[in-house]
Amino acid sequence: MELQEYFKNGKVYVWNETFAVVKSKKSYPDAFANIIDKNETTVIIDQSKVNDEDIIEIEKDWKILTFDMVLPFGLVGFLAKVSKILADEKISIFAISAYSTDHILVKEIDLAKAKEKLENLGCVVEEK
Repeated sequence: MELQEYFKNGKVYVWNETFAVVKSKKSYPDAFANIIDKNETTVIIDQSKVNDEDIIEIEKDWKILTFDMVLPFGLVGFLAKVSKILADEKISIFAISAYSTDHILVKEIDLAKAKEKLENLGCVVEEK
């Protein structure tokens, strides 16, 4: 399937919660994601669940948009296309890929514009 076909009526849902991206002293079992590399632990979590004593640095007020579609490993340019249309609007993203789908985080203040741009690309964006 061609790249554009993934966007045509592709489902995207916006999570209800507002998230924080935390450089943390530890991982959280109930987080959306824990990314542990050799230098740091990054936790993406509902910001109401962050324990202040675990924070090294924090970025608040992020919304998660999930591309609710199976994206094959061989698909080239999906996130590049998404990041380009949002970058053209000066919208910063934090991208996370799961096994078969992608997620982006955008600041809550940029959510309406991000939704509009994804809809213009052909996606159906819903709140969950």
